[in-house]
Amino acid sequence: MTTSTRYPQAAIEADPKVPIIRITRDFRGTTAQLMKAHTDPELYARWVGPDGVPCKIIDWDARNGGSWRYVAIAGDDEHGFRGCFHTVSDDKIVQTFTWEGMPDQVSLETVWFEDLGDGTTRLHAQSLCDSFESRDGWLASGMEVGVNDGYAAIDRLLESGEL
Repeated sequence: MTTSTRYPQAAIEADPKVPIIRITRDFRGTTAQLMKAHTDPELYARWVGPDGVPCKIIDWDARNGGSWRYVAIAGDDEHGFRGCFHTVSDDKIVQTFTWEGMPDQVSLETVWFEDLGDGTTRLHAQSLCDSFESRDGWLASGMEVGVNDGYAAIDRLLESGEL
């Protein structure tokens, strides 16, 4: 008999006045563990995106002024993503994000971690898109599947002690 663990879903909200997506999600892990999951390329490749869509890191320099690029492999299709790290601190990352399929649409992403005590950390993320149309396209794309699958993968890495 197999059992599956049910992980919490991320809260994903669109601001009605600004083309921004806000995400919050709690984890049973420390701020340092979550920062490592977001800045270590080997760990990042293990959790990002929907289940069953492997990620291949092409470039990864998680520091102020560094850049990144990865490819998500969905069957025979490869989807490239890239950006620049503007700020990488102990509890916050500010970066740009571009899907190479639409290279003129760049979002500014900020992720920060709030220590809630007792080994629990709240992730806050926001993506400021360049238009409401772009933002609404992200929301209609099914992005919540990748977000929730990825965060559940972080939970599994935390539970296994690999993170």
